[in-house]
Amino acid sequence: MTIDSVECSDVELCARDGFALSGTLYRPRSPSDRVVVINSATAVPRRFYRHFAMALANQGFVVVTYDYRGIGGSRPEQLRGFGATMRDWGLLDMAGVVDWVCAELSPGRLLMVGHSVGGQVAGLLDNSDAIDGMVTFSSQSGHWRLQGGEQKAAVLLHSYVTMPVLSTVFGYLPGRFMGSGEDLPKQTALEWAAWCRDPKYLLGDSSLPLERFETFQAPVLAYSFGDDKWGTPRSVDAMMSAYPNVERRHIDPGDLDLPGLGHFGFFRPKSHNAWHEPIAWLERV
Repeated sequence: MTIDSVECSDVELCARDGFALSGTLYRPRSPSDRVVVINSATAVPRRFYRHFAMALANQGFVVVTYDYRGIGGSRPEQLRGFGATMRDWGLLDMAGVVDWVCAELSPGRLLMVGHSVGGQVAGLLDNSDAIDGMVTFSSQSGHWRLQGGEQKAAVLLHSYVTMPVLSTVFGYLPGRFMGSGEDLPKQTALEWAAWCRDPKYLLGDSSLPLERFETFQAPVLAYSFGDDKWGTPRSVDAMMSAYPNVERRHIDPGDLDLPGLGHFGFFRPKSHNAWHEPIAWLERV
């Protein structure tokens, strides 16, 4: 399919353990060796990022979007009993996508966009030396004390009660009870809840290869948004402190004449005025 001089095609990617991941490849009209991988937020399917991916492709980038295991096109027929964890999204899925891009597309520059968890777990990659730069959006510590307004109480309730109880009762976490995104595999939800209960979030989980954050040497441009009660400036600062080479940006929607951005609004078409700066940064890095 070709739209606005961009060719879009679905592809099958391979995670590190051989699990098949559904992806979409966006190719610009002119050949390019600059590749951007978009890492989704929790329970958000890759199609949510199609407008931003098209904008990147129209600027000359090859773009790869994909679904983590258990989400979107990478969801099995039955989530109950499906043993995916949140760390699998980084250690197996994201790492496998980087491997695939390097092998199949031979990028001259390999760049990343990480939304929420997509920028959190990127620091766990053992192949981050292949990455030349990353922009993150609302990639925050999920600890409940760092959330804004009423989200403190909401995240406290979800991490101690809602996610553990519903995941155990249903065998997976029904997304309709959380009010955001798709259903989650049980172990993914339980691990996420455990991280949200830890003051250091995933950085307090000693079973993770946390030393890999120190080897993520690519520059990182990290955004927070004034009306994002999940990704408050201090929660983003707390998560981004793990990366050694971070430049911070904070946007208030009113500065761009936008009615709001929140945790998800940056990637919606109405927010296209906010896209120029991060795209320009990716072009320079």
